[in-house]
Amino acid sequence: MGIPRTVKRLLMPAGLVLGSFEQHEPEPARMPEPLWAEPDETLPTIGVVMPTMNQATFIARSIDSVLDQDYPRLTMTVQDGGSTDGTVDIVRAYAESGRLTVESGPDDGQSDAINRGMARIDTDIVAWLNSDDLSLPGALVTVGRYFRDHPDVDVVYGHRIVLDDRAREVGRWVLPRHSRGAYQWRCYITQETMFWRRSLHERIGGIDDSFQFAMDWDLVCRMADAGARFERLPRFLGGFTTHAAQKSLAWRESIGEPEFDRIRRRTLPTRRARVTAMVGGARYLVASVPMYWRHRHD
Repeated sequence: MGIPRTVKRLLMPAGLVLGSFEQHEPEPARMPEPLWAEPDETLPTIGVVMPTMNQATFIARSIDSVLDQDYPRLTMTVQDGGSTDGTVDIVRAYAESGRLTVESGPDDGQSDAINRGMARIDTDIVAWLNSDDLSLPGALVTVGRYFRDHPDVDVVYGHRIVLDDRAREVGRWVLPRHSRGAYQWRCYITQETMFWRRSLHERIGGIDDSFQFAMDWDLVCRMADAGARFERLPRFLGGFTTHAAQKSLAWRESIGEPEFDRIRRRTLPTRRARVTAMVGGARYLVASVPMYWRHRHD
């Protein structure tokens, strides 16, 4: 169940609501400046898994967005499902330079690929980045410093920039502070910006590979049920690419909505719980509107 059209219009006359990708005409992307010039060797180790399947058009850009940050304690691995479009050749060129590892072969879908990749890394902090998305400049150092300085925090995430297939900016998701109530109704956490502790990942059993679309929301809900502490960082950390072949568009109705309903039935078992979550989600959306306008032309 999505946000009613009339509510969207009330929230944003321009049509913006968290969940909308193309919010304005394409324009040059405005990337954040790194907050620190030099990474610190005391930072925790970070592991990034990149699941991929036939993404030769985008994957080099996605890999470079991670590696070019020169994070000093980074492990990156690409888990390929058996691409036939040249993706593997591109990735192997990076692997031959020693900058990442790659495994290619049949799998049971994206969730299975992420789990396979996670099994191949051993770091303090973990994340996955889809092979058409970006990690924005300075994101890794920002995340690493926050985890180092806040040992009681288990999960962090931030704002996203939405890009088209030519890396032009077409939207922004500017997120209010973390709200457990809002995320029970719909996952507004921007997956490409989310990082979490390896200890939490192992405690909850990793990605549920019965999900092929809403695995990120399911993961967030199970983290919350396990008592994880979340923090939204007030910084743009990731770039989400919207394009014609994107799974988020192609699978949303046929696979995504049934999986959303499956999660809601589990996390919101009563009418009272559903109403409370709807109210929390509406408040969250309202709070996002002035934040968006502040960042629209910063």
